[in-house]
Amino acid sequence: MNSPAKTQRDAATPLSGVALWHQICSEARNAVTQEPLLGALVHGGLLHHDNLQSALAYRFALKLQSGEMSEQLLRELADSAYAQRPELVADAEADLRAVYERDPATHRLIQPLLFFKGFQALQAYRIGHWLYSEGRRDMAYFVQMRCSEAFGVDIHPAARVGGGVMIDHAHSIVIGETAVVGENVSMLHSVTLGGTGKADGDRHPKIGDNVLIGAGAKVLGNISVGRGSRIAAGSVVLHDVPPCKTVAGVPAQIVGDAGCTDPAFAMDHLIQVTGAEEKDG
Repeated sequence: MNSPAKTQRDAATPLSGVALWHQICSEARNAVTQEPLLGALVHGGLLHHDNLQSALAYRFALKLQSGEMSEQLLRELADSAYAQRPELVADAEADLRAVYERDPATHRLIQPLLFFKGFQALQAYRIGHWLYSEGRRDMAYFVQMRCSEAFGVDIHPAARVGGGVMIDHAHSIVIGETAVVGENVSMLHSVTLGGTGKADGDRHPKIGDNVLIGAGAKVLGNISVGRGSRIAAGSVVLHDVPPCKTVAGVPAQIVGDAGCTDPAFAMDHLIQVTGAEEKDG
């Protein structure tokens, strides 16, 4: 049976903490009723856990285990990360709400937790970043490697990524070592936040809050993308982008205002062309 579209009330519900977890469990029980063949997956991934923290740690270990690192060791690693850095759980909650509120294909909170590699890869990166900040760099690189192998998402553990981030589809995402991604950013598949060559040091983009980055966009070099801006799909951005602007093209140029203060929430990728611009074109 197809899931109904989210209602306006559903999309606007700012659940967190215990209330969020109760909603997840309610959805999980309904999912098992509707599709009993998924019972083991749903129970193991969600219903056998007491809270979101435990479920996230289990999922991290299950997806990244390999012949080189057991599920048990990875689970202990994740449990330590969440125990020492409770803000990792808060960031995961914000990421989960971001996917639910911004992705029209997401009708339930359990979808990102169980099925969406963008959300799961982002939580794996967050544990890798914790390891890196603790000085456990080789283990952080291992997590980065396994995240790339399992999800096709390559985020350097030294990169800094804020909360409330949505990576939609998430295929071939690359975020470099000195990149910074602000709060409440949305990006689609095949986005690269990279360097421009072999230069060392601070060499990757700084993305402001509430920015929307379209599919296939490449943002290269130690440049800034201002708060509330939009980067059109397929663009190559090589220079600073002011706040609340839309850039498009190769190389990218400013083509207008962003159209709203929070493009990452609106998820509007259309570029409005004025009559004068149409005539010039």
